[in-house]
Amino acid sequence: MTGPLSGVRVVELKGIGPAPFCGMMLADLGADVVRVERPAPGAGPYAPATDVLGRGRTSVALNLKQPGSTDTVLDLVERADILIEGFRPGVMERLGLGPDSCLARNPALVYGRMTGWGQDGPYARTAGHDINYIAVSGALGAMGPANGPPGLPLNLLGDFGGGGMLLVVGVLAALLHSRNTGEGQVVDAAIVDGTATLSSLLYGLMAQQRWTAQRGENFLDGSAPYYTVYPCADGRFLAVGALEDQFYRALLEGLGASDDPVLTTDRTRPDNWAAIRKRLEGLFASRPRQSWLEVFAGTDACVSPVLGLDDAHEDTHASARGTFIDVGGVVQPAPAPRFSRTRTSPPWPAPAPGRDNAIVLGSSASEPHRES
Repeated sequence: MTGPLSGVRVVELKGIGPAPFCGMMLADLGADVVRVERPAPGAGPYAPATDVLGRGRTSVALNLKQPGSTDTVLDLVERADILIEGFRPGVMERLGLGPDSCLARNPALVYGRMTGWGQDGPYARTAGHDINYIAVSGALGAMGPANGPPGLPLNLLGDFGGGGMLLVVGVLAALLHSRNTGEGQVVDAAIVDGTATLSSLLYGLMAQQRWTAQRGENFLDGSAPYYTVYPCADGRFLAVGALEDQFYRALLEGLGASDDPVLTTDRTRPDNWAAIRKRLEGLFASRPRQSWLEVFAGTDACVSPVLGLDDAHEDTHASARGTFIDVGGVVQPAPAPRFSRTRTSPPWPAPAPGRDNAIVLGSSASEPHRES
């Protein structure tokens, strides 16, 4: 494997959602990630290639409730730099793989823990999902129209933005400390904490009285007519992000409405937004989307097509940059970010559980096995 994390060894206790996302990111950046997971079920089809979050790993299948399995994991931990797990508080301790046990075997280990609520607090041992964590963080309440319920941002904001990506940052920061001092530590990454951190800009805007706690009154929540989505004549949508004056002027020029008295009123005043929105809706609805894309191509009007998961990879810009790749017959996002010197290798599909038992467990110096 190549990439800036080449040579870094990671043990991942397989979970769901944000922890596997962290493992994918580390593997994409060149780390040798060994995933410890349950043996595959004996019946039914299993298609590892479709497990995009599991790409780039080697796999060890162990039943952690069987005698000797804990010692096997601790042997892996002893020669690892990072461990990541995403279980409820107390589960790893009951398996004999809590921080005390692992750090006793490897004092320099970075022990990354991914949960929704964190390792302590009143909710720590209760169940939850992305929607619960972003609700309590305050972020969910800021999304959606004023006259409707909050809008769900899939599970991208909590699980992956406030969760998995926060764990990536945490374990890499702790790894830097470990390599400088030889001291390992526990990283407590909680989705509710990370999502709150992602909201930092909004708290600053509230302090400046440029943002309100009420949905439907703010310039980035879809309420402003110059930062929202419009349907075209063919039912397809355009995203308009003409925040600054020069971009708004380019928008009006493309629409042929530079002198429109409604569209040139003071757009900073929310009481003008309804009239401006109605006029823009009528203009965008007068042509199909492709016609408008041709009008705005190469301009700074900040107008883009709203693409779906099924066609985003066909976008001209995404194609030129290689934003999406085919791995084992599955179209998926390419590793990111990109590096000028330590370029990353193309990932390989997720292995079947236990495929690498003999290789990984047979030698402490074994290299990850790559599928062709």
